[in-house]
Amino acid sequence: MTSYQRMPTKVLISVATLLTALAGHASAQAITPVDEPPAAKGWRAETVAGDLPQPWGMAWLADGRMLVTGKKGTLHLLNGKRFDEVAIEGLPALFTGGQGGLLDIAVHPGDKGPNPRVYMTMASGTQDENRTVLVQGIFDGKRVHGVKTIFTASPSKSGGQHFGSRILFMKDGTLLMSIGDGGNPPQRVGNMLARDQAQNLGSHNGAVLHLTADGKPASGNPLAGQQGALPELWSIGHRNIQGMAVDPQSGRVWASEHGPRGGDEINLVEGGKNYGWPLQSYGLDYSSREPVGTKAVPGMVQPIVVWSPSPAPSGLAFYTGKAFPAWRGSLFSGSLAGEDIRRVALDAQGKVVRQEKLAIGKRVRDVRQGPDGHLYALTDETKGSLLRIVPR
Repeated sequence: MTSYQRMPTKVLISVATLLTALAGHASAQAITPVDEPPAAKGWRAETVAGDLPQPWGMAWLADGRMLVTGKKGTLHLLNGKRFDEVAIEGLPALFTGGQGGLLDIAVHPGDKGPNPRVYMTMASGTQDENRTVLVQGIFDGKRVHGVKTIFTASPSKSGGQHFGSRILFMKDGTLLMSIGDGGNPPQRVGNMLARDQAQNLGSHNGAVLHLTADGKPASGNPLAGQQGALPELWSIGHRNIQGMAVDPQSGRVWASEHGPRGGDEINLVEGGKNYGWPLQSYGLDYSSREPVGTKAVPGMVQPIVVWSPSPAPSGLAFYTGKAFPAWRGSLFSGSLAGEDIRRVALDAQGKVVRQEKLAIGKRVRDVRQGPDGHLYALTDETKGSLLRIVPR
């Protein structure tokens, strides 16, 4: 019996309704996975600052300063060539087991003054009961205070796997937030395998959510009208998105996603679509080594890139800077196991035309484009570093 067949009847009905609605809008043609791409030329990495305790996410303030989260619950402000720790007042109970911790960070793009709103995702709870939450606080230049939880993913889960979790602000001031599926088999949530939550319209897990700046469901979410669907859902069928980026010109949203053994993906993520997990996958189950689902399912969206073996993708950036004119319009995906940054060159229609890699030699947790037009990367270490990619 497959995981899909184990789903409760009400979930089967919801998924069947969704697939019917989406039929004909996504190709069922499988794509060819890519091994390690060739090396990129003409660049070098320079260390901006170090001694960051297991950094996870970074964001810039309107004045050009940078904030970086530390997985164990710390926040750091770049001051020249060093990072100073910033106090966080009122953070909820932080769960740091496994992949849990203080995760992504974003500054509200409309806040240009001295007291901007800062958004952070985190794993909250205990080993037996935890979930991904979104908090908001005010940065006064020295500390983040007034922290409050504005969104809590449901249902709760146990263990330390698959929290997501990236934040991406859109032009209209709403935001997208990724939530992981909850974990690998035999991990369960309720009466189903945790990974089956990604096909459950009554769950936030395994989905991209569309929220207002106050953490409420954004208006016009395309899945909201489906029977039993939670109003925050924007897209479903995701395993564990670790990077999201937007093309500021076209508005296209891209996400880098961990597959199981093999089958890491980059997806063009659109509202209302189903990205297949765990019914559609290019990877193998960790324990049985059997394929998870099939590579192509009618009505489900195919990735634009599949990497096998898995580089373990992390942060994602869409490059528009002037430092590397030939790189404009490309995606840059950090990788943990691959210890590199992968460039995915796109044409004007968003189709992949080339891939290459920037070998870093350390686990890369996040990649972003800075206000100066350079790419920045965080290394995933006990004492991590902030790197800047510059022309050689």
